[in-house]
Amino acid sequence: MKSKVWLISLSALAVICLAASLALAQKKLLCVTQEEVQGEQTVNSCLAQGDKFAIVDQHGLVWILSPEEVALSRAYTPKVFEQRAYGIKEHKKAPWMVPLPLPSYVPGG
Repeated sequence: MKSKVWLISLSALAVICLAASLALAQKKLLCVTQEEVQGEQTVNSCLAQGDKFAIVDQHGLVWILSPEEVALSRAYTPKVFEQRAYGIKEHKKAPWMVPLPLPSYVPGG
């Protein structure tokens, strides 16, 4: 019985550590459609023109955002969409996104 409790506790700790590391990962919002944008426009103005954006983390993993993901992200982090837009070729100049604070509650608890 003690070994099961130990295993469950260790598994829960591993899941929490993984979730925290993913939440704190550094990410950039980059324009996919116009690869050479150098901050001349904001992300919002590019989106209004129909440009597509992706989130790229510090390891180079890419998530291309759908219109629904953009709308939902805008509801939670509107300031990110007010920043200057940078294309994939200008990724070194793009600012890192500010991570959302971790929730102060424990889901299901």
